Amino acid sequence: MKPRPPAGASSASAVTARLRPHLARITSFLIVFAVGYSVGLLSSSSRPSPKPSQTTIVRPHAAHLTEASTTVPAPNATAVATATNYPRSPPHDLFRFREECGEPVPSEAVVPTLLEKLFDGESPYAGFPTPQTAALLHPAKARPRGWGSTGAVFAELIETVRPEVIVELGAFLGASALHMAAVSRNLSLSPAILCVDDFRGWPAFRERFRRDVPPPRHGDALLLPQFMANVAAAGADAAARVLPLPFSTASAIAALCGWGVYADLIEVDAGHDFHSAWADINLAWAVLRPGGVMFGHDYFTSADDRGVRRAVTLFAKVKGLTIRPHGQHWVLSPKPRGHGAKAR
Repeated sequence: MKPRPPAGASSASAVTARLRPHLARITSFLIVFAVGYSVGLLSSSSRPSPKPSQTTIVRPHAAHLTEASTTVPAPNATAVATATNYPRSPPHDLFRFREECGEPVPSEAVVPTLLEKLFDGESPYAGFPTPQTAALLHPAKARPRGWGSTGAVFAELIETVRPEVIVELGAFLGASALHMAAVSRNLSLSPAILCVDDFRGWPAFRERFRRDVPPPRHGDALLLPQFMANVAAAGADAAARVLPLPFSTASAIAALCGWGVYADLIEVDAGHDFHSAWADINLAWAVLRPGGVMFGHDYFTSADDRGVRRAVTLFAKVKGLTIRPHGQHWVLSPKPRGHGAKAR
């Protein structure tokens, strides 16, 4: 009687028998895989590996303007900009704003020029308001709702600068514009006061100011006609000098710059976040005459949340200016001569 083979041996023989027809294919696959892996390994090892420690992170703060860029480890290369893409000092996109504008329009021609270019040569107050529009508005107020709109800074700066053209960024219902018109009149001055605002308000602003603004009509916030009604109620002199420019601050300033409309005094009181304030200040600087003064609101208020203050502080450091706090307002030192805007 022949001895029985071990159970394991019979199983191995069966498996070998099943695999034998496929051995050629398996062997070919293993050879191709090994060759491909070896080629890939050699290719990757021949390329110079990036050095994260040599990547420069460009941080938009004031120290970046005067100091060399700091080289730090960067674990995520896609989240940083290398020194070859951004210089260590301006200009780059965060600091590149237009500085040269058109040939200056004489101050007495500013309002006629803007009426021609924006309103087909006719005052927006002509025939205003129609009965239909008046029915939608609140009664005009001698002192519309505003914030810090009658601060002492207005009278001080108007008396010191004696402006022929004032630009206001952020007008809302016209409180500060009407106050500046009244102060100027008391000083025997008659500057053009250009009020830049899109007159759309901001999301949910009615929840806070429902008593001060008219109800919306077909999606229209009606802030522009309410502003105009307040100005018209202040008298013909105010209507002749307080002109609304119902556009975004960026587009309006770009137009003023291109047309050569310059200001002696500029108030910045539009967006309160850092980026809006930073853009407004830099854009408006181009249309400020040498010797003129820029000032604004929300330097020491809860509405600022450090956005306006950060933008003003950075701008002053970039331009080598001084900041003078004035209550809730900030005042920059006069624009140096020979900086951008053309003299009269």
